[in-house]
Amino acid sequence: MSDAGQKRVAILISGRGSNMVSLIEAAAVPGFPARIALVLSNRPEAGGLALAQAAGIPTLTLDHRAYPDRAAFDAALQAALGQAGIDLVVLAGFMRILTPGFVEAWAGRMINIHPSLLPLFRGTHTHEQALAAGVRLHGCTVHFVVPELDAGPIVAQAAVPVLPGDDARTLAARVIVQEHRLYPAAFALVAGGHARLENGRVVFSSDVVPPDGALLSLT
Repeated sequence: MSDAGQKRVAILISGRGSNMVSLIEAAAVPGFPARIALVLSNRPEAGGLALAQAAGIPTLTLDHRAYPDRAAFDAALQAALGQAGIDLVVLAGFMRILTPGFVEAWAGRMINIHPSLLPLFRGTHTHEQALAAGVRLHGCTVHFVVPELDAGPIVAQAAVPVLPGDDARTLAARVIVQEHRLYPAAFALVAGGHARLENGRVVFSSDVVPPDGALLSLT
């Protein structure tokens, strides 16, 4: 923990880091319960690294291609997080499947955002999946990470309508707006200890009213 009692957070990215930017902006507000101590990418070319550096945040690259297998990469990742004194891991477009051992070591201390209303449409190409299924609502979900892919207990969700004539691009554009609202709000709840994982379920503090959009937003 930092001297001010804030949790030290690592954001893990693989690409442009658009959700990362929304998290950095939220954490810069006075009184936020966490400090972004590290942005780490498994891809040296990730555009989000330059954005983090411009914000004055330390960055690190662990190129997964330099490791013989997932276990070796995850061991290096664990070592880097430990060296940085990280309390909470936030995945923001981190395109790696983490080993069960790594995930279990961070149980209750690692969150992710997924571009669908889980448990619907796990995995990739979620907008195409939603359109193919003919659903009328789509959206995004913040969840604690568990070994099973996109199956962790849900912290928060935001929904958007699927409109006539939508394609994957237009639907994704509508969802990403909600991602940038939802993730900082859910991040604040988790970092502040107001949403926590207990016995495989998310428990919210009884004295906290989640901010608008933190649990469900329909736009």
